[in-house]
Amino acid sequence: MSVHFNHTIVHARDNRESAEFFAGLLGLEITAEWGPFVAVALAGGVTLDFATVPEEHITPQHYAFLVSEEEFDAAYARIVERGIEHYADPHRKQPGTINHNDGGRGVYFMDPVGHAMELITVPYGGWPS
Repeated sequence: MSVHFNHTIVHARDNRESAEFFAGLLGLEITAEWGPFVAVALAGGVTLDFATVPEEHITPQHYAFLVSEEEFDAAYARIVERGIEHYADPHRKQPGTINHNDGGRGVYFMDPVGHAMELITVPYGGWPS
């Protein structure tokens, strides 16, 4: 069986604001807008479909993205340039820095509605041998 992840819906106060935040930070494109959704394309045909919902219905989620070293450099430069609070750890006890877990680099930050975003250059546990 071949199962591929296609899309997920990300709740937002303002779908365009959240989509532009995410796409701008990672150098991605907004690919479509229909109904309550603004889609940002990831690799492999996957999209994040940002949807405007009432704020009281937004439950903060965690989204982690595996990126190349070059993509990490570019995104981290934007995080610093924009003054976005960021942390080396998910508990936000190491502010203003990154981690070097599993021989790579990682950073945590919040999106405009409080979703925890994570960028890593090496998957948890390291690359398979």
